[in-house]
Amino acid sequence: MTTITLPSSQPRYILMHEADNVAIVANDGGLAAGTVFSCGLTLRDRVPQAHKVALVDLAEGSPVRRYNVPIGFAAKDIPAGSWVHERLLVMPDARGLANLPIATVKPDPQPPLEGYTFEGYRNADGSVGSRNILAITTTVQCVAGVVDFAVKRIKKELLPRFPNVDDVVGLEHSYGCGVAIDAPDAVIPIRTLRNISLNPNFGGEVMVVSLGCEKLQPERLLPPGSIPIVDERNVADIGMTADEPLDVVTLQSEHHIGFMSMVDSIMKAAVPHLQRLDARRRETVPASELVVGVQCGGSDAFSGVTANPAVGFCTDLLVRAGATVMFSETTEVRDGIDQLTSRASTPEVAQAMIREMAWYDAYLE
Repeated sequence: MTTITLPSSQPRYILMHEADNVAIVANDGGLAAGTVFSCGLTLRDRVPQAHKVALVDLAEGSPVRRYNVPIGFAAKDIPAGSWVHERLLVMPDARGLANLPIATVKPDPQPPLEGYTFEGYRNADGSVGSRNILAITTTVQCVAGVVDFAVKRIKKELLPRFPNVDDVVGLEHSYGCGVAIDAPDAVIPIRTLRNISLNPNFGGEVMVVSLGCEKLQPERLLPPGSIPIVDERNVADIGMTADEPLDVVTLQSEHHIGFMSMVDSIMKAAVPHLQRLDARRRETVPASELVVGVQCGGSDAFSGVTANPAVGFCTDLLVRAGATVMFSETTEVRDGIDQLTSRASTPEVAQAMIREMAWYDAYLE
């Protein structure tokens, strides 16, 4: 294989698909108007790095294609060599949920990847975590400052005593004391907070910091029966039973005198949780037990060229090994629903996507 290194000053662009009519300027700092590419294309405007340049004349109303997908329509005639930005585009409306392509894209089947494992922490409810973390759940955003201060002290003063515990995190959110707790669909953010608190990486340990006067009381956030039973193997040596009540530190308790008293109570409550987590050990589990969530990486201009395809390729490998991968960009899923339903493995999967997006539309309304 012959590798040709181009001078860094030579104009370069990235073409994502041969059918695209725009490309991405790759040079550091962008390129000035008048720059000529090796193909003969001349820039009419200065184009910043990672922004789009028109490869051909685009007539008003014509689709602008990247990844061989229309990402917008020309708001006016755009000559070749122009900087193509959002002010020159009419953005397409989100597709309706009727008459979508259903499982029409059929990639070549890939064989399963068998025999792959990872070292994880098996929980009493059957889930498996990849890390061993103490999470401190909050019922209201008013306690966030105290929890943040306490977490820093726990990491500095307590965590070194428990070498098998990977980290301590505070789970913060924007729910206030007077939030409309019984508003329609308020169950959704409450359920979200509950499920985050029960993430498999937290080992079934649930520690809650409450203010005391908030509408979202701990018992409503984590009602009886929502918390997995602590594995008796991990608690027998420290004299705790698996049916003890929810561990809550209430900052408005009368025995708290000042800020540091609250912090001290949080630190004291953290110790038995850290003890139980520290007693856990990794074990070899099949890759099928792995559940991975991906998140927005910041959507920098090159993420669609580098990070996103790499994560997608990794996702394919994990799924072939039996793992589960979730992605969280709900708005992007909604706008790209036709791309997803067309690639669904079966019509049933496509219909499930459509049902979820119909629920999302109704929720937003």
